[in-house]
Order: sequence, then structure tokens, then C-alpha cells
Amino acid sequence: VGIAGFVVGVALVKSSEAEKAVRMAPGDTVELAGHVFRLERVGDAKGPNYVAARATVTVSHDGRPVTTLYPERRVYRVQESPMTEAAILNGIFPHFSVAFSEPVGNDAWIMRVHYKPFVSWIWGGCILMALGGFVAASDRRYRVTAREPRAAKIGTHTISGER
Repeated sequence: VGIAGFVVGVALVKSSEAEKAVRMAPGDTVELAGHVFRLERVGDAKGPNYVAARATVTVSHDGRPVTTLYPERRVYRVQESPMTEAAILNGIFPHFSVAFSEPVGNDAWIMRVHYKPFVSWIWGGCILMALGGFVAASDRRYRVTAREPRAAKIGTHTISGER
């Protein structure tokens, strides 16, 4: 059942996922699979070993807010190379992620927006497989126990027929 759930989940995700790479400035929106992603602002952020540009992206569906995501474009002090930290919403049903990479002009960035429904089916299948493994491992029929060697004698007779 776990393997079937995993396979169905992968098939559903691959057939219904959506992705867009767009140029966005604060205030711009992009629609993806009925959800509206709006870039609210981009500000500076500091971490223990990096400096970053942090975006605030709101996600709504039918005018109702769903979540707010905070992707970052980090530059680590040691290696001085920029890295993208995607913001991911792992929900039971929808799975959103937003990453932004290169700046392209005045306050505009290249944003990559992903929508992957049914990811929870993949995780559910994996959990069912693990539970099935634990159930199988706990089955007494498969346990190896230390057994006493069987006696060669049955009653007063030995197996070879001697008395």
C-alpha cells in the first residue's frame, strides 16, 4: 500500500505541477495554478555568517491569504559566492516554493515560483512503507531466537534406531 501511495503521489505531482520564472519588482504579481504570488518587498537581512536580500512574498487564493514566504539571496562571508535559499511551504495538500536569484534592474528580481500539489501522497507512501517494515520486523515468525539443539533421542530410542 505504501509503494502504491508513493507511485500515485509521484504521478500526480508530475502531472499537475506548475512552475514559472518571471521578472518581479515589489508590488508585482504572478498567477500560478489559481494562486496569486505577490512580491511585497525586498529588504536586507543578516545571518551568523552571511548577508542576504530577503523577499516577502504573499500567496493568496480567491482573494484569501494562504501564506507568506521569505526567500533569500545569501552571500556567505567566507566564500563570497551568492546562494539562493528557497522559501518552502510544506502543507498537507499544496506545496509552494519561491526562490529569487539575480537582480535585473531597479528593485526587480528573477523569481522562480513552484506549485506542487499531492506531495503529501509521496510522504504518506513513505510513512506507510516504514510502518510496514516495522510491522514485518516485529512479526514473531521472522525472529531468530537461540534454540536448544534438538535431542537426538526420541523417548528411549535414538534416531539411528539403537537402544
